[in-house]
Amino acid sequence: MTDVLVEKLRENRDLGDGELRELIEHPEHDAALAQAADEVRRGRYGDAVFLRGLIEFTSYCKQNCLYCGLRAGNRNAQRYRLSREEILSCCDEGYALGYRTFVLQGGEDPYYTDDMICDIVSAIKEKYPDCAVTLSIGEKPRESYERYFAAGADRYLLRHETADPEHYARLHPDNMSLENRKRCLFDLKEIGYQVGAGFMVGSPYQTTDCLIADLRFLQELKPDMIGIGPFISHKDTPFRDEKNGTAELTLRMLSILRLMFPYALLPSTTALGTIHPMGRELGLKAGGNVVMPNLSPVQVRDKYAIYDNKICTGEESAQCRGCLEKRIESAGYRAVTDRGDVRRS
Repeated sequence: MTDVLVEKLRENRDLGDGELRELIEHPEHDAALAQAADEVRRGRYGDAVFLRGLIEFTSYCKQNCLYCGLRAGNRNAQRYRLSREEILSCCDEGYALGYRTFVLQGGEDPYYTDDMICDIVSAIKEKYPDCAVTLSIGEKPRESYERYFAAGADRYLLRHETADPEHYARLHPDNMSLENRKRCLFDLKEIGYQVGAGFMVGSPYQTTDCLIADLRFLQELKPDMIGIGPFISHKDTPFRDEKNGTAELTLRMLSILRLMFPYALLPSTTALGTIHPMGRELGLKAGGNVVMPNLSPVQVRDKYAIYDNKICTGEESAQCRGCLEKRIESAGYRAVTDRGDVRRS
């Protein structure tokens, strides 16, 4: 039986707020959503799942977001920084394994000056000109973003986390604002990056209205990548006792995003794999088409703890590419290690 709302969303790439509320709040649409999302992603990207080599190069962060285990106020966090040489060594290993996108992710760590970031980016691009470099290092002045782009950075990931100003204020310290986060994202787009935004699903105080606001903001931004994952609490944060988000709602939102943004690169995230043993496979079946295995040195992986119980198994490591490919194939897809640029048409 045809689900009229799901078909309307697939056809129009949009719905009214009341219709979106119906899809978000009622699980009876889930099967039709996932099926339609899978058909749409196959129409645009076939069965390809793009692998990105993730390098978590610093666990220091100057910010104090209430949900994050790397927050500056967490005195129990295990801090580390990778040197330029260590980062390039990760890229060497990743390139030999076939990865053609490297994602440099870290907390907002003032130790890494713009000069250092530009030097690292240009060194990677000089050695591996056929690779894309993605940065995910937080809020910066426009001038910094311009410098990274000139050095060769191709993409920038900056999840907005929530597009509702009041909700944003309840998740972040007073020195942070949704207005500035949005400014960063629009600056990045104007400069020419492939831009990634995204939000947590099931974060404290989140309502359906918050999720609808996220979708409306993404319609305004039109990002190339949209990363979402369930909120998972961390024992050393003010949200330690808050309830985690669910795989079910995350998968539902992933399918809605695929239908609204057929061109988007949508990761099936580690957080989804953490909260459900088959989370990443289910994420691919719900419309996801990106997986980011970890290229970070093994000895630091458990120190980059944004949330508790993060999976760091062999399958999660980029070195165990065969294991990861088998899991992707078991879900009905094919692992691809090329740059995997966005296909807007």
